[in-house]
Amino acid sequence: MNKILIAEDEAAIANLLRTALEGADYRCVWAADGAAAADLLEREPFDLALLDIMLPKADGYELLEYCKSLEVPVIFLTAKGRLEERVKGLRLGAEDYITKPFELMELLARVETVLRRCGKTGRVLSLPPDIEIDTASHIVKKNGVPVALTAKEYDLLLLFVQNKNIALYRDRIYERVWGEEYLGDSRTVDLHIQRMRKKLGLEHRLVAVYKVGYRLEVAR
Repeated sequence: MNKILIAEDEAAIANLLRTALEGADYRCVWAADGAAAADLLEREPFDLALLDIMLPKADGYELLEYCKSLEVPVIFLTAKGRLEERVKGLRLGAEDYITKPFELMELLARVETVLRRCGKTGRVLSLPPDIEIDTASHIVKKNGVPVALTAKEYDLLLLFVQNKNIALYRDRIYERVWGEEYLGDSRTVDLHIQRMRKKLGLEHRLVAVYKVGYRLEVAR
C-alpha cells in the first residue's frame, strides 16, 4: 500500500483528500504545517507528498527540497494558479501541479500517474470479498484465479476501484479510459462495463445510475 503525505493547513481540504485517497487504498498521513511535514519526512518513508504551497512555518517550496533529498515525488496542490507559479513549481522539481478547486477523480488519476512514472506502483488493490488487482503485473484474480480482462476492461475496473461508492458520469469514464473527448455515444462504455462486470460477477455491485453513469458499491 502506497503511503502519501498530505501537507495542508485547511482541515476540511485535508479530510477530503484523505477520504478520497484512503478510499482508493492509499495510506495517508496529514501534517497541518510545514514544520510538522518536515518532521514526518525525516522520520517516516513516503511514496508521494501532496504539498500546499502556502503553509505556515515552512512553505511548499522549502518542503520540496526535503522531498527531493529523500527521493519522494511531489505534487503541488494549491490555490496559487498563475502560470508563473506553476512553471516555478515544475522547474524546482515537482512532478505535477494541481490548482484548487479540483475534482477528486482528476486528483486520483494524477496521483496514480506520478506513482507509476516514479516506479512506485507495485501494489495489490483489493475489492472485498474476492477480487485482487496487481497493479504492477496488471493481473486480476477472483478467488485466487486469474480473470482474463482486455486492456480497457482492466482500466475500467481500476477506475471504479479507485472511486468506490462514487457515481461516475459516462463522459468522464470515457475520457479517462479511452483518452478521447466524449461525443455522446454511450454504447462503447456500456458494452465494456457489461462485459467486465459479468466476468467478475459484479452485476449487483457495479450499478447503473439513472441519467449519470455507474457506481461501484462497496460496504463502508
